[in-house]
Amino acid sequence: MKKLPRPIYFLLRSYLLGMLCFSIFRILLCLSNLEAVQNLPDAEQFSLLSKAFFMGLRFDTVISGYLLILPAVLLSIFSVMKKDSALLYRLLAYFLAVLYMIAFVLCSIDVPFFNQFFSRLTVAALNWADTSGFILKMVLQEFSYWWICIPGFLLLFFFWWRLRKIYEETIALPRRYAWPILLGSSLVVLLLLGMGIRGRLEIKSPIRVGTAYFSNYAFPNQLGLNPVFTFIRSYLNAQKSENQSIQLMDNQAAIAAVQQYLQIPTQANFRSPIARQVLSDSVAQKHNVVIVMMESMSAAKMGRYGNPNQLTPFLDSLATQAYTFDNIYTAGIHTFNGIYSTLFSYPALRKQHPMKGVEMLQYHGIASVLKQHDYQTIFFTTHDEQFDNVGGFLSANDFEQIISAKDYPADKIKSTLGVPDDYLFEFAVPKLNTLHAKEKPFLAAFMTTSDHGPYIVPPYFKGKQSDIRKEIVEYADWSIRKFLRLAQAQEWFDNTIFVFVADHGTSMQNKYDLPLNYHHSPLIFYAPKLFPTNKGFQQVGGQIDIFPSVMGLLQLPYINNTLGIDLFKEERPFIYFSADNKYGILDQEHFLVVRESGGNALYKYRQGDAQNYLDSLPQLVDSMHHYGKAMFQTTQWMIDKKLVGKTDKLE
Repeated sequence: MKKLPRPIYFLLRSYLLGMLCFSIFRILLCLSNLEAVQNLPDAEQFSLLSKAFFMGLRFDTVISGYLLILPAVLLSIFSVMKKDSALLYRLLAYFLAVLYMIAFVLCSIDVPFFNQFFSRLTVAALNWADTSGFILKMVLQEFSYWWICIPGFLLLFFFWWRLRKIYEETIALPRRYAWPILLGSSLVVLLLLGMGIRGRLEIKSPIRVGTAYFSNYAFPNQLGLNPVFTFIRSYLNAQKSENQSIQLMDNQAAIAAVQQYLQIPTQANFRSPIARQVLSDSVAQKHNVVIVMMESMSAAKMGRYGNPNQLTPFLDSLATQAYTFDNIYTAGIHTFNGIYSTLFSYPALRKQHPMKGVEMLQYHGIASVLKQHDYQTIFFTTHDEQFDNVGGFLSANDFEQIISAKDYPADKIKSTLGVPDDYLFEFAVPKLNTLHAKEKPFLAAFMTTSDHGPYIVPPYFKGKQSDIRKEIVEYADWSIRKFLRLAQAQEWFDNTIFVFVADHGTSMQNKYDLPLNYHHSPLIFYAPKLFPTNKGFQQVGGQIDIFPSVMGLLQLPYINNTLGIDLFKEERPFIYFSADNKYGILDQEHFLVVRESGGNALYKYRQGDAQNYLDSLPQLVDSMHHYGKAMFQTTQWMIDKKLVGKTDKLE
């Protein structure tokens, strides 16, 4: 290599060093997802991983090409002029060190991000930019996040050490070639960099995220991506005007379709085109309502849905004593999605954060409706209520009290995520007693957090599992049990409907790049004195259906100005959900994945089938896709027109 011209020697050695570091980060991601690797077929495992790493070289080359293009241009010019001095190489070494180190920091962030969301790093990570201190504390308090920091820092130092060596070796080389050879070789290098940046030889289109999807297996498909590429690509996409508000189809066509799908009478004459008056033939009952949104409680963690580890004995038992819906899906993959969709019955829209807007919209959600029926409203969270702007948004939408970290004794706060789940419930019971004493019904919503890193199991709880990620699920289940045991001793228990649902699921045994275990949630309506019978329901539904379903149980009249339905009286053919840059539509057998980057797929998820049936079932695909697009587009239109709140009839 030392026979090469000095500029090419410097650029080539820098490129190879950067590629080595990118590959090490890919190996670290692989090691942190050994379960996903082991779930690949034994006969195909080596082949799939080899192809993923080869694909990774292509995406890593794209990023390296962008980082090296300016040094390549400058060196080409100055070398032809015989002006490529030691100072120039030193400045370029510093320049590359800064850019590559920024890239490696993103790679370090990508590993815990992927392990949490089963997605390579995207602009969605910036949702928490304004609470970076909170996130940093949470990361520092969870040991499982630390291990990536150590090799990450070591790689930064290694890169800088080796780059300095490359610089020193470069300036020691003689200028041995005449300018025509230097010019020709420089043009070849620039051409190769241009090809590397495009990532493909095809003229029509450069490399895209969808290029990485070479197999029917989600993990190797994502393994080949470079997190710097996915982050920058998602950021640039987010800046495009068409991505600020989704535009999947014509607004009026979407609204007409939703009216048909939800059987909304067009002659209702409300200002909102989806509003409908809901009346009851029965006597209204002002029962208390308690909604518990359980952090990361994927259905896959429960024995009822096949988990063999007996992590949730209480929830499994509770499901046999209640109205239980077995095919319910969360609206998104973030906690703010779960809170928003459960309490307001609107779906998640890709990367949009509905509670963080400069202008907080007024929704006609469950708190507002029940407050009109003289209910008291209260929301409990374990940590800082300003995180995700939860406190401000809910206060603006008729939650009269927000109980958060500011209200708990300092010695009970164990981490950035605040108090443990069981103390949250223990603290809440006297508050609910106070509300009950006012002789008015109440709505109480809870957001638990213990099943989220940093995982802290209180010393007074001893689970059966040695793996803390499983033991924490046991603890979360035990905390629910403790809550209901405490509640049973209170006067208000017999007159209360308890609702248990996940805020979102978790990444477990993912067969698809839009993990169903991240959306499949238990949904349990428990009120032993009010509904002494139990029943299992198999129709598909979502978090967005909880509010109308609760209203149906209460038999209270109201105006439903949401995309949700009463699961006890209505059925929908499909349910839909978002995961930042993808969305899914699902029925009892089929699962349609729509990727922002292209390359849609239809799977038969009941059999765990990874084959893509998109081309063989075109009519079903069209029906599912139209349903999802209409629901998402109508939601966007309702938000843009600020019609999501209480709606009046037209004169």
